[in-house]
Amino acid sequence: MATTLHKPSVSAASLLAPALILAALASAVGVSSGMIGGNPGTEGVVPPETVVVAPRTFSYRSPADYLRNGFAVDAPMVTATVDAPLEIMKYQVTAADYARCVMDGACAATDPKAEMPSGEVPVTGVSYDDAVAYARWLSERTGSVWRLPTAEQWAFAAGSRGSDDALGVDADSRNPALRWIADYEREAARKAARNPVAQPLGAFGENEFGIADLAGNVWEWTTTCDTRINVDGDGKLLSKASACGIYVTEGKHRAPMSSFIRDPKSGGCSVGTPPDNLGFRLVRDSRWYAPLMRALTRGTAFES
Repeated sequence: MATTLHKPSVSAASLLAPALILAALASAVGVSSGMIGGNPGTEGVVPPETVVVAPRTFSYRSPADYLRNGFAVDAPMVTATVDAPLEIMKYQVTAADYARCVMDGACAATDPKAEMPSGEVPVTGVSYDDAVAYARWLSERTGSVWRLPTAEQWAFAAGSRGSDDALGVDADSRNPALRWIADYEREAARKAARNPVAQPLGAFGENEFGIADLAGNVWEWTTTCDTRINVDGDGKLLSKASACGIYVTEGKHRAPMSSFIRDPKSGGCSVGTPPDNLGFRLVRDSRWYAPLMRALTRGTAFES
């Protein structure tokens, strides 16, 4: 006997109900967090000037540390396709803007500086945790969702100003002295070029997208965790370990720093010459569900 399968009828009302419940939940969470609806408290807070970088395919040096057969080697180049525009601040967050967050009680005061140039300068002496707190405050005060970029997003926006820490030593070389010598020469050049005094906005010029002061003397926090990758002689992955709590900072060169570090010269897992200063710039997340994600992750390790 043949068996006839009957598909259960689904009414429009039954399909609509879950969507309405989800929308109500999103709205409730958003309103309670101050991210959707209500008054975001924009008085006295001017949204930062931004640049929109168009989608493209690009290549950049992987921010991970690579070991091959137990020896440090240059990280490989990575080709990535970004299929949506990226809106990023034209300038780094300024000392004046960060001070407003401090006055509101939402950010911790920066460490006193012995020398601070006059004029509009980037905020320095701020940790990853400070940057996340500022992003939260700016989001609440403007009604938009702001966050730190990933290392890949930073490289995407940096374009020709992106960092490349490759030493150019043959990965198959069995003579570690070649890498030691190349590393010594690079670090000596970095130390000779150091200028720790923060400069006014625009002092280091703009890249091809109109973004200012990339790879100047203020390194920028990202949300990318420090990662170590071990491969064998054929490039096959042996192990991968990430240390979240230590984040990649981007500037003239990459430097992993502990999330609580404000003064890069004090250490914090940075290898080689430390950054001159630590600061940051933010990206605006325009995805429709960004406010909900911000609300759901607020106060957690995923907030950034």
